[in-house]
Amino acid sequence: MDNLEQQFLNELDAKLWKSADKLRSNLDAANYKHVALGLIFLKYVSDAFEERQKELTELFQSNSDDNIYYLPREDYDNDEAYQAAIAEELELLEYYQEKNVFWVPKTGRWGMLKDKVTLPTGSVLWQDDNGQDVKLRSVSWLIDYALDEIEKSNPKLKGILNRISQYQLDNEKLIGLINTFSDTSFSNPEYKGAKLSLHSKDILGHVYEYFLGQFALAEGKQGGQYYTPKSIVTLIVELLQPYQGRVYDPAMGSGGFFVSSEKFIEEHAKDQHYDPAEQKKHISVYGQESNPTTWKLAAMNMAIRGIDFNFGKKNADTFLDDQHADLRADFVMANPPFNMKEWWHEKLADDVRWQYGTPPQGNANFAWLQHMLHHLAPTGSMALLLANGSMSSNTNNEGEIRKTLIEADLIEAMIALPGQLFTNTQIPACIWFLSKDKSASKTKRDHRGETLFIDARNLGFMKDRVLRDFTAADIQRVADTVHQWQQGKDYQDQAGFCFSAKLEAIKKHDYVLTPGRYVGAVEQEEDSEPFNEKMARLTVQIKTQFEQSDKLEAEIKKNLAGLGYDV
Repeated sequence: MDNLEQQFLNELDAKLWKSADKLRSNLDAANYKHVALGLIFLKYVSDAFEERQKELTELFQSNSDDNIYYLPREDYDNDEAYQAAIAEELELLEYYQEKNVFWVPKTGRWGMLKDKVTLPTGSVLWQDDNGQDVKLRSVSWLIDYALDEIEKSNPKLKGILNRISQYQLDNEKLIGLINTFSDTSFSNPEYKGAKLSLHSKDILGHVYEYFLGQFALAEGKQGGQYYTPKSIVTLIVELLQPYQGRVYDPAMGSGGFFVSSEKFIEEHAKDQHYDPAEQKKHISVYGQESNPTTWKLAAMNMAIRGIDFNFGKKNADTFLDDQHADLRADFVMANPPFNMKEWWHEKLADDVRWQYGTPPQGNANFAWLQHMLHHLAPTGSMALLLANGSMSSNTNNEGEIRKTLIEADLIEAMIALPGQLFTNTQIPACIWFLSKDKSASKTKRDHRGETLFIDARNLGFMKDRVLRDFTAADIQRVADTVHQWQQGKDYQDQAGFCFSAKLEAIKKHDYVLTPGRYVGAVEQEEDSEPFNEKMARLTVQIKTQFEQSDKLEAEIKKNLAGLGYDV
């Protein structure tokens, strides 16, 4: 993305968020996110539908040998009849399904919404299929009506669109939000006199992701449960490199890993001169989420981006109601809840997933890890975020499980992360990177019996007073280090940052996987200044500073005395 496009998106983010944030006085963030994100979704499906309509209109009128859509003008008596025929063709569902575009009924389109919201309550909007007048009850009711119509016409959206009438917002606030979205060009926008190559899907997908992040910040701890920081998601996706195959997230939140996987594939396709749309057909995504509203957010997130998804038949507990029991994924990635206590049920006692040891009933960390391993294909790779305690704890069988995983040679890399990365917890975290097969392949050397340790705690920057983030260079440095180590090209241990350890070294550390134990300290430059000379120089320096301090103190007292203060 070039700088002009990024500037456009940044300004758009600020404009739309400012408008949506006006709802804050009426609703808390946990609720007003459904209003704002529902409208973003409504705007997206309508824009995509209109974009396809424009494309079809041009095809109907274009006479070329390979255009099967062409409607010859000479087949109609006059222009009025010809335009009526085009309008009729534009309402055929099949034209939209073939391009994976959601069908939007006339009563669900954004233009209708914008035109009707300012009418007085009680105005007749249209007649229903039974010939009965449909009257305007409120703006929130009209938005829900549009969502109902879209959901009825698209089975894929059944049960995933949140209605907003329940929040009882006044009409004026909603009309303001609708007008803000309406005044924004999402299709082929111009910015500072230049036409941008961004499509509505790109723009609204970006806005949706930005809003999710802002809502997570606004909601604090609760919001962070559905949102993983973008830079951490990007790092894990860069580590796994999911070019093609099945991608699975058993604690998917709002689906951030799938969005980043799609972006990764697009960039890879461009680098390799492939068609990104064709390349994305080689990826399929599977997810699970227990929270019903978050499950809907994720489905909407995928729908906006045109990503085909399988999130199971419903929201469900991953451990007790596995929606993908037979799945063996090529890539598994997740940010499950850290140190989750209330997860155990007696029916899990002899579960087939606990191949490396039964997890403790009061902490689900190793339950998540083993669930993911169970769903990993024989040549697959996985990465998950866990609390730092998972690397060293020996309580309640955790140490034995970790030992068994190490001796089974499943652990590719352990990456210690900086603190303050998450909106919902201050608990320090790490990335576990595992593979079932570390033998040589087309892209990797035989690295069986080796584990890479990376201490990334000193990377990143403070984006504000409470949150830390990675730069693109930080992400690249960590990902490149892992890939170079896997390939055996240009890799070297770096004191204080990375170290490749054999199983014997890990045994000496009692199977503890904390990177700081292996990478050592950063080498300090040797001080070449002789001690006597250094001491003399520092003595002169401190004497000078004391003299300057005395002068400054005298000046301050003089000024205060001049103001009448007794000093």
